[in-house]
Amino acid sequence: MTVAQYFTSADGSGSGFLRQLNDPFSVATAIFSFILVVVFTYIYTALIVNPQQYAEHLKRQNAFIPGVKPGKDTADFIDNITTRVTLPGALFLGLITIFPMFAFKLGVNQGFAIFFGGTSLLILVGVVLDTLQQIESYLLMRKYDGLVKGGKLKGRSGGSGMQIGASM
Repeated sequence: MTVAQYFTSADGSGSGFLRQLNDPFSVATAIFSFILVVVFTYIYTALIVNPQQYAEHLKRQNAFIPGVKPGKDTADFIDNITTRVTLPGALFLGLITIFPMFAFKLGVNQGFAIFFGGTSLLILVGVVLDTLQQIESYLLMRKYDGLVKGGKLKGRSGGSGMQIGASM
């Protein structure tokens, strides 16, 4: 509370910086959130994507990227592509994060804007994709080829190679 008083106005009604950061629909919060999401997207990508490991894995599998020599050139190529893809991805995630503020400023109800806000959309899409993948793996494990082939449930396998067993 003491620290918050340094950032509020004298009358206490406050347009102080910390009060603006506490308001989910303020411009200060949107800018701060956007910057944090972009920065942590780069940090997460740097921690998770190891180009040398991917190049090594491709080499062990006797696979290659057309037009790129195996080894260090492949690692450099993967690093270059990852760097190019991370910026648009980070900006997109940042925009999704501040989407509720834009919706609220355009007149959408505050509760609706928060409920269907950026983080909620990301979690919802992730859960739906994971659920579909689990259903597909369960159907494949139980050899329900007719359900997998006949339906629109193709997932990441792309529809080829789903011939597990014709007899039940």
